[in-house]
Amino acid sequence: MVVDAPTLPAVETPRLRLRCAEPRDAEALAGLMNEAISRRLASWPVPYTPPMAADRIAGVRMAAAERRSLPLVIERRSDGAVVGWISISRAPGDVSTALITYWLGDAFQGQGLMREAAPAALQEAFRSMDVARVRAAVQADNAASLAVVRLLGMAPLGDGRIWCPARGRDEACLWFEIGRQSRSRSGGIT
Repeated sequence: MVVDAPTLPAVETPRLRLRCAEPRDAEALAGLMNEAISRRLASWPVPYTPPMAADRIAGVRMAAAERRSLPLVIERRSDGAVVGWISISRAPGDVSTALITYWLGDAFQGQGLMREAAPAALQEAFRSMDVARVRAAVQADNAASLAVVRLLGMAPLGDGRIWCPARGRDEACLWFEIGRQSRSRSGGIT
């Protein structure tokens, strides 16, 4: 199934282009996913095949067209390489709250790319999705992801659980949140 392109402008940072996921990204996203990355994510299982990626892309493009999601492929501007994913999607049953998910392929970690991508995506979500707050669920031992939520200025909400369809179980996590007002006071979003 091909969904018409949602009207989502690309977001550019000095090194990156964050753009709506497209069918052509399925092969690259599947190629980046591995066990080490998947175990940190609720809904990206392994093995992760190009048809699975294509199905995800079709679904998130429909959600983007309905302004329920901001599904962004992270692409390196210098050569167009797909390096990862960041999405911000409305929480089920709460239109004022969104959840952020992000990851980078192994070869692209440790280069500061998510420090560049995450603030830009968060700013775009507050601008275009009309949500009051964005939350993140992070595994307590995931130092890289904890650094991202701190960078974003997210406040800890405490221990919690999250359903992980990738593994078919509930898992422990730490919840974080930032509100639109908090972000604008910190100088990031107006």
